[in-house]
Amino acid sequence: MDPVTSISDPSGVIRTVFSYTWWFILPMAFYYVFEVIWLDFVREKSKYSWFKSLEFTLLEVIPPMNIEKGPKLMESIYTGVSGVFVTYSTYDKYIKGAFTDKFSFELVGEEGNVHFYIRTQKKYRNLIEAQIYSKYPDAEIVEVEDYTMRFPKVVPNKEWDLWGSDFELTMPDAYPIKTYDRFEENVTGKMIDPFGSLMEVIGTLTPTQHLWLQFIIEPVAEKWRDDEMKVVKKLAGRLKENNKSFMKSSGEFFSNILKGFSEPVDFATSKKEDDQQWLDMKLTPVERETLKAVEENLGRVAFQTKMRMIYIGRRANFDKSYVSAFVGAIKQFNDLNLNNFKPNDVSKTYANYFFKDSRLSFRQRKIFNRYRGRNVDGKKMLLTTKELATVYHFPDMEVQAPSLMRVGSKKSTAPFNLPIG
Repeated sequence: MDPVTSISDPSGVIRTVFSYTWWFILPMAFYYVFEVIWLDFVREKSKYSWFKSLEFTLLEVIPPMNIEKGPKLMESIYTGVSGVFVTYSTYDKYIKGAFTDKFSFELVGEEGNVHFYIRTQKKYRNLIEAQIYSKYPDAEIVEVEDYTMRFPKVVPNKEWDLWGSDFELTMPDAYPIKTYDRFEENVTGKMIDPFGSLMEVIGTLTPTQHLWLQFIIEPVAEKWRDDEMKVVKKLAGRLKENNKSFMKSSGEFFSNILKGFSEPVDFATSKKEDDQQWLDMKLTPVERETLKAVEENLGRVAFQTKMRMIYIGRRANFDKSYVSAFVGAIKQFNDLNLNNFKPNDVSKTYANYFFKDSRLSFRQRKIFNRYRGRNVDGKKMLLTTKELATVYHFPDMEVQAPSLMRVGSKKSTAPFNLPIG
């Protein structure tokens, strides 16, 4: 090709370069798209799918009447569940479709009644029961039918309507939400169970009205802390963002070289050491508390978490004010100085401008099917055991909502001197 012609014909240059490099550019460009499509195939559609060999069960947990220790007990349960984490080989992941086992913790408001469900593989039923009974010996655990199957396969339809959304965090995962230890009454110092607000909202549901809140959790390796530690270093002043342009950085580089020839080298103590020495004094009280909260949060076991809610009801008395009330109750876990939950805009069931009805129905069907299938596609977040214990636990005895079903009597062992006939 004539160099002169190529300069005057940019499109020709692009075609020529692409003809020699397509074998390298295209695989790199489409790798992530292909990976998603391939994993979806081997996990759900392949004849030898790993997922198809799994057996699931839904357990309902009926909490005991008198829970005095609050959400902290749930931390130990989540820590025990994290023991199922397994690292699979590349062959198992991409050929067999293997993935780390997941658990779904679900809070369900059904026409004014509250239910706590845990969906798990059948092989982990004993693990779940052992963890719960060890902390709540008076609780009851029963295997039940999947409540989502009591609804039509396609929602919305002429009789049923729904609103739903995934949730996401507004800040990096290292920043914790407002956890249970910060829900205290100022005068007595007594903890106020944040689930009280959620129970009250659910208790006002009328017949054919349902509210579902879902947390699908997947244990992650401890190396998740490595990336998140950058947040700590940034807060502590040991990591500074580089916002300089390439030209400015290059100019500083060459100017420093020229200074090295014309000026004596100063080996005196740099100002950076002095800055580090007085760093603690420079932090404001809020910055100091933020740094402490982030460091404490990174010291716990974490789970990759999909958080999702759905409000579903008959069209005759469908009332979206329940959505506002429920999302408002979830916002009590927000801390503007740390982290906040917010509905994910991509998954939220709304549509504007063109083809609103068809696009809205598509989003509604999509989130409904993903909830029923306990699907984790889309936006996820990392939550630690303390954060999970805050947003999903069994309410303490101070929560007197009539919608909350509890075990009526306390269990006890038989007397040791009971006569045997």
